[in-house]
Amino acid sequence: MNIPMKVAANFTGPATEIAGIFEEDTGHRPVLSFGSTGDFKTQILNGAPFEILLAADSNTPLELEEGGFAVPGTRFTYARGALVLWSASPGYVDPEGEVLKRNGFRRLAAANPEVAPYGAAAHEFLRNWGLLPALEPKIVTGNSVSDAFQAVASGNAELGLVAWSQVCKGGRLASGSVFKVPAGLYGPILQDAVLLKGGSGSDGAKAFLSYLKTSPKAREIIVSYGYGLPGE
Repeated sequence: MNIPMKVAANFTGPATEIAGIFEEDTGHRPVLSFGSTGDFKTQILNGAPFEILLAADSNTPLELEEGGFAVPGTRFTYARGALVLWSASPGYVDPEGEVLKRNGFRRLAAANPEVAPYGAAAHEFLRNWGLLPALEPKIVTGNSVSDAFQAVASGNAELGLVAWSQVCKGGRLASGSVFKVPAGLYGPILQDAVLLKGGSGSDGAKAFLSYLKTSPKAREIIVSYGYGLPGE
């Protein structure tokens, strides 16, 4: 049985791995579409035929539930995200993030704060550090945090405010250089999952959400990408 679902761009890696082992264990096949949570919300409100949403925030699943587009009582937090300043070049970003204050770069990539929770967190951080007015002209805006990551990986921007999960492997930095933005400088990134109305009769969709929530295999993968687990 195919399970069509929308998945926040920052969760691409772990979602792909979890979907693979879930299919091996159950025979149900998740069909994943990745992108920005805000865009997904619009699509779902317009009747897109998806069964599950793995959002990059907690507000969107709540709003969908309150609007009658999701099944009440199925929402839960599957991961806690973290924002980082990343460069593909080793040594370019210092551990304190002073590279931002020195302002000697040309471009800073970030997701669109209107549709992507990591973009909203990036702008909130810059605002709290008092840097947004000076750096805003240099911000290269991508629709999702994957776009922001790609802008840095391709060399179109020296720096990017991205998800820690995109640049770490096994809980450690995979490449380049990074500054972990202190959690107190932006609101908590609680990523919630919800069963959409289109999946209300799908045993496969319900099984996947249960697997994501309780399976030790799934939780191990989530942690390996640098996410926190609910309650930690």
